[in-house]
Amino acid sequence: MFLVVAVDQGWGIGNKGDLLVRIRGDLKNFAALTTGKTVILGAKTLATFPGGRVLKNRRNIVLSRNPSYAPEGAVMARSLEEVLALTRDMLSSEVCVIGGASIYEQLLPYCDCAFVTKIAGNFDKDAYFPNLDADPAWECVSESEVMVSTDEDLPAGVEYTFCEYRRR
Repeated sequence: MFLVVAVDQGWGIGNKGDLLVRIRGDLKNFAALTTGKTVILGAKTLATFPGGRVLKNRRNIVLSRNPSYAPEGAVMARSLEEVLALTRDMLSSEVCVIGGASIYEQLLPYCDCAFVTKIAGNFDKDAYFPNLDADPAWECVSESEVMVSTDEDLPAGVEYTFCEYRRR
């Protein structure tokens, strides 16, 4: 199992139920990493997607304890154990955790790889991801060159890098 996350310098991932920034290059990287895979996400994360709809060309497993919540096209899981049962026979490279904070927290111990977009700057945030640089169980094995968001992005002029972490 692996995960994909975008963090700012304080390892923040969101604010008031939304992403910190919207960078086209990061979204394209996210699509490249997750298309054709099974993605695991929470109901709050799903609500941030256009129309609150599941991601196309992916098997979407939504973890929610709410028994009446069942978005169209999603495979529902009501517990961590149910998520693990649904993905038990899959290759770890085919299962991707995509958030939010509580989903990352629950599934990080089961992940062996993390694709982290590091965004320069500190933004207003109320949701965080664990600092993998401070965790001796993880090491950064690759980092891209520094890229800069464009005028099509919100906000423009923000530097970011793609990092790959592996569990030691």
